[in-house]
Parts: sequence; C-alpha cells; structure tokens
Amino acid sequence: MFITNLLWVNWTNGAIIMTVVFGLVIAALVGAVYYMSKKDKRLK
Repeated sequence: MFITNLLWVNWTNGAIIMTVVFGLVIAALVGAVYYMSKKDKRLK
C-alpha cells in the first residue's frame, strides 16, 4: 500500500508505462546526439 502512494502519484492509471516510455524517448534522444557527435568527428 505504501509503495503505490510513493511520491503522491497514482501508479494504477498507467503512469508506470508512461514513465518507461518517457525514459526510452530520453535514451533515444541522448543516443542520437551521441551518434551525431561521433559522426561529425569522423567527417573532419
């Protein structure tokens, strides 16, 4: 019961799924920036 009330978020309405999706989007953006920075160095 205490775990579901952590940080005053109702985790039963799909917030866990949305948190995972948000994390994947952030990881993809960081990966894209890293890939573009490495690609830019190879062109020089």
